[in-house]
Amino acid sequence: MVRILAVLHVLSVVILIFALCVFFPLAWSFLLHDAAQTAYDEAILVTAFAGSVLWALTRKHRRELQARDGFLLVALVWTVLPAFATLPLLIYLPELSFTDAYFETVSGLTTTGATVLSGLDALPPSINIWRTFLIWIGGMGVIVLAVAILPLLGVGGSQIYKAETPGPMKDTKLTPRIAETAKGLWLVYFMITAACLLAYRFAGMNWLDSMMHAFTTMGLGGFSSHDASFAYWNSPAIEAVSIYFMLLAGMNFGTHFLAWQRLSFSPYARDPEAWLFLLLVSGSVLGIAYYLLANQTYPDFWTALRFSAFNVVSIATTTGYSNVDFNLWPIFAPVWMLFLCSFATCSGSTGGGIKMIRARLMAHQAVREMTRIIHPRAVVPVKLAGARIENNIIFAVLAFILVYNGTVITMTMLLAASGLDIVTAFSAVIASINNTGPGLGQVGPATTFASLNDFQTWVCTVAMLLGRLELFTLLVVFTPGFWRK
Repeated sequence: MVRILAVLHVLSVVILIFALCVFFPLAWSFLLHDAAQTAYDEAILVTAFAGSVLWALTRKHRRELQARDGFLLVALVWTVLPAFATLPLLIYLPELSFTDAYFETVSGLTTTGATVLSGLDALPPSINIWRTFLIWIGGMGVIVLAVAILPLLGVGGSQIYKAETPGPMKDTKLTPRIAETAKGLWLVYFMITAACLLAYRFAGMNWLDSMMHAFTTMGLGGFSSHDASFAYWNSPAIEAVSIYFMLLAGMNFGTHFLAWQRLSFSPYARDPEAWLFLLLVSGSVLGIAYYLLANQTYPDFWTALRFSAFNVVSIATTTGYSNVDFNLWPIFAPVWMLFLCSFATCSGSTGGGIKMIRARLMAHQAVREMTRIIHPRAVVPVKLAGARIENNIIFAVLAFILVYNGTVITMTMLLAASGLDIVTAFSAVIASINNTGPGLGQVGPATTFASLNDFQTWVCTVAMLLGRLELFTLLVVFTPGFWRK
């Protein structure tokens, strides 16, 4: 019980920090004189009050967190914060149900970008700012942001950081102190976001749209301020900017940090994922462009290449933007895009899916097993970037892939049993667990998830949370052994 109270004390601090985040859309609402200002006033009061009460009740139980506490805190933060994030939506849009509002905010904080809202162009600008800002702060993780602050309160953050951060960054400190690591990552994240904002403005967006789409591009979440998404501008220049920064956000931010710190491109050359990520996405762009041309979807290669490049990069990086309804393309193209979103992005990026490094390790393991069949006595180590990968890591990745596949199958069956056709059910689960956004069928890029009933919406919500926390971080909290002393 004491351990849980210590976790709740840190949670109270995170809630209070999150209350400060609501001042951002409030300030824009005030500056733009839109109709949503009261919604933010009330949301800040409720969130700050809840955080303050929880802090007062648990302040005597402050202590250093253990590894197990970090997993519990991460699970609580990623399920509790979206509930507070719903407040501006619920207050301003009283017709919106809590289920749909929670789906929307989970989609934002997990950088999924799936939406249940329509009529985005008519919403107060600050509502769209809040939605896109959720993706930005969720991109590197609300927890990582808090880690840079919690040491000042006497609470260490290394256990939290390890539980929340995906991939090999779990065991790698880029700077000696974890708080400095978090600050460094956020500095790089902020600088690239600022560059993205300026590039969008230069390409033709207005300042407000540039800011919102810079948020969602760097967070790799497909929220837009327009129902038509990027088709609203119909601009190759804007699409080119988006492609460039989506690719940047799809790579490991630890690599960006090291490149910035050393003022060198050598970290990219040594990254075992970056070159494979770029090669796979580039090859897919060209392949689908030729496929669309062969199927006479577009009249010439350059038009096919334009739409292929934007939509393939968007889905492969799990962003979820669109400039055309790719649901109408010949079926191979969108299915291949959903396949890419399952593994293409790099670990340590803001993307979703199982990550390129796990897919590469599984490919190496498959080759090793086939070699052993031919040469039973051969010693064939699995190596990555010249380093030997221990078997315990291989086994952990195998377990992750097993749980991932089992989760996809189970949730697809649940959605199919609830009445969805199999294409919609499967693509909705893939788009949710990989934090991609649009799927196919009823949840394609030209529609929203609003057509789903409450049960189906909750299945997709859980899938988004599982995907953002890479399954084990959330599932481990529900195991009996986690609660034993």
